[in-house]
Amino acid sequence: MKNNKSVIDKLTALWALNESGLGGFLHVFNSPFTGLIVGGIAILLISLIAFYAENKWQAIFKALIIVLIIKMAVSPYSPFAAYISVSFQAVLGAFLFSNFSWRGFTLIVLGVVTFLQSAFQKLIVLTVVYGTELWEAIDIYGVWIQNKMSFMSDASATFVLVTTYLLVYGIGGILTGIFIKSVITIISQKEQSVFEMQPSDLVSEGNTKKVSFKTKVIWVWLFTVALIVLAFYFFGGPLFGWQKAIYIVLRSFLILMLWYLVLGPLLLKLVRKYLNKKESQYKEDIANAMDLFPYFRHIISYTWKETKHLKGYTRFKYFMANSISNCIHFKVPSE
Repeated sequence: MKNNKSVIDKLTALWALNESGLGGFLHVFNSPFTGLIVGGIAILLISLIAFYAENKWQAIFKALIIVLIIKMAVSPYSPFAAYISVSFQAVLGAFLFSNFSWRGFTLIVLGVVTFLQSAFQKLIVLTVVYGTELWEAIDIYGVWIQNKMSFMSDASATFVLVTTYLLVYGIGGILTGIFIKSVITIISQKEQSVFEMQPSDLVSEGNTKKVSFKTKVIWVWLFTVALIVLAFYFFGGPLFGWQKAIYIVLRSFLILMLWYLVLGPLLLKLVRKYLNKKESQYKEDIANAMDLFPYFRHIISYTWKETKHLKGYTRFKYFMANSISNCIHFKVPSE
């Protein structure tokens, strides 16, 4: 494969656009599953970088550094966990594609492991913040619902909920691996025609108001604490009361404060210090990637309209494949 550097650079820019959330993919998929979609798109782009690269480990690692630096610049308030997830996806992808043949099974393993990592990460965070009281509260609700329905089961509500949650993520990973295989097949079979666009075609996008991450955390914390407290107070029996409720509120509040005021900023500072050292090394690559953002946003919007004659899954598949193909074969007007 010749001239793959340009293709890999554009895939890196697409990955950075996806992670930074400036537009494009996030504007198209306005759904509660944005996290899964962003993660799925990320491993799709990582897989494509490996597909076009000769030295897969080196290419993916370089792309990862560029993506993290852009993410740091564009979304400075992204939580530390976001950097962990992106890095895990890249390192696992580099390992798999460097050591195993290019087959659907490798893509499925990448999808399943990365999705389950995301799921376990959320479960661990919930347990650390709210303690075992969260799962006790879920079991209490489960027993209350079973009593109302005159149905009793040996399986706890926590076991059923967590198992279902992990199964959804696991199946999602399998389907994502299969989907990535089909998208790569379409892209590799497409004629490499240059996608032409005039500067006048660029559509300026107004700034959309977004609820800050910290605001979301506060609302989620209040909602979750309220559910736990209600479970213990109304359904927990005589052993539970306001003392238990106050303990849950204070414990979760102190842990969140410790993380967001001390540990989180400290870890982010270390990450940014490392990325700042790398920034000068990849200065030109970063500038080139960010210069492509306006063009890519327009290409994605154009491709979405172009596939309007298709429906459902077929439209989604060809929209993804055609968007990526148009972006990687796009020639900047100044070139």
